Amino acid sequence: MREDGVRPTKDRGLTRRQFLTYALGGTGAFMAASILAPLVTFSLDPLRRTSGSRFVEIGHVNDFNEDFPKLVNFKVNRTDGWNQGEATMTAWVIRKGGDILAMSPRCTHLGCQVAGSVDAAGNPVPSADGEWWFHCPCHGGRFTKYGINDPTRPPQRPLDVYEVKVENGKVLLGSIHQRTV
Repeated sequence: MREDGVRPTKDRGLTRRQFLTYALGGTGAFMAASILAPLVTFSLDPLRRTSGSRFVEIGHVNDFNEDFPKLVNFKVNRTDGWNQGEATMTAWVIRKGGDILAMSPRCTHLGCQVAGSVDAAGNPVPSADGEWWFHCPCHGGRFTKYGINDPTRPPQRPLDVYEVKVENGKVLLGSIHQRTV
């Protein structure tokens, strides 16, 4: 015993229990980090990706009329996972008053490709009753030239539409969204 009444202790260093606690804790932390690091990277990746303009030019305003929709094919840059490339998109475009209406060619019932009433040369042909212009071959759905559905047939809502901007007389298409009529 020392003069101050404190009993000296042996400094043993690291005990077996402390060693196992540190070793297991470190292993657990390493495993958690190896699982969480890819998840954090995956969730933050879309934030760091930037693409160019989300609008694509498809033509001049005067290229479209109010009589019949015109089928337009255009290319967009797509990134899907690690793959980047061009995808061909299609839209039916018509003037409606002073506005441009661009419609998706996919039926809102099951996603089949709707076709406009055109002859073999691609010229517009009005339907026999004059009201229905688009038809869906899958279940007989019909739509007007403005994409409004026939309520007595399977599609229960109009064709989806593209976001449209007109700048300097050029028509630009953006993303597709559900029409609010």
